Amino acid sequence: MGFGGENLVIGHRGAAGLAPENTLDGFRRAAALGVDAVELDVHCLEGKLVVIHDGVLDRTTSGRGPLKKHSLASLRRLDAGGGQRVPLLEEVLAALPVSVGVNIELKASGTAELAVPLAEDELALGRDVLISSFDHEELGHAAVLGRPDSALRIAPLFGCWPRQGWRVARDLRAWSVNLSLEAASKRLIGEAGERGFRTLVYTVNDRPTADRLIGWGATGVFTDFPDRLIDV
Repeated sequence: MGFGGENLVIGHRGAAGLAPENTLDGFRRAAALGVDAVELDVHCLEGKLVVIHDGVLDRTTSGRGPLKKHSLASLRRLDAGGGQRVPLLEEVLAALPVSVGVNIELKASGTAELAVPLAEDELALGRDVLISSFDHEELGHAAVLGRPDSALRIAPLFGCWPRQGWRVARDLRAWSVNLSLEAASKRLIGEAGERGFRTLVYTVNDRPTADRLIGWGATGVFTDFPDRLIDV
């Protein structure tokens, strides 16, 4: 498990189609199904990394308004679905077997400084860790904060493919480029391989699409429904 193999199945926000997203229940569910890794999103609040996708609470919790207007204590009292709470990154890592890789997506400035030390500790325990972000400046901070001999993997996220995409990946010394399903193409996946980059594609929830992407050479896919793809 982890990111070292091929045909990877990565639980998107845990197993977002099977349990409330970014909750301990969802991450445990994904791990029990046998995913290679899980993906999660982090924001910074009072010096802690909280695992939640949006900067506004309304969609995924019983709270309202911007995340930053809440204290950590009040955030932790909210219902994140099915009685689950918004977890801290440390809690998610502690809940997962070390054999399950973790893709930490940085959602805001200031997250790299907190995420990298935790990631390095997990690497020392034998867990595979990938840090990704649409914010390539914040991702650059993560890349330089890693130890010189670090096995930390870096992946810029792209919703659509920009002209400077390969330069971004090269400058970050990226392990992979993480592409939206809309951006992924046979040509782009092939070129990534020729340039020495892996490709992970989000979000893939049906078997034929996953098979097609893997056939084109994609390293793996993020999915809300790991149960549909686990033997891909």
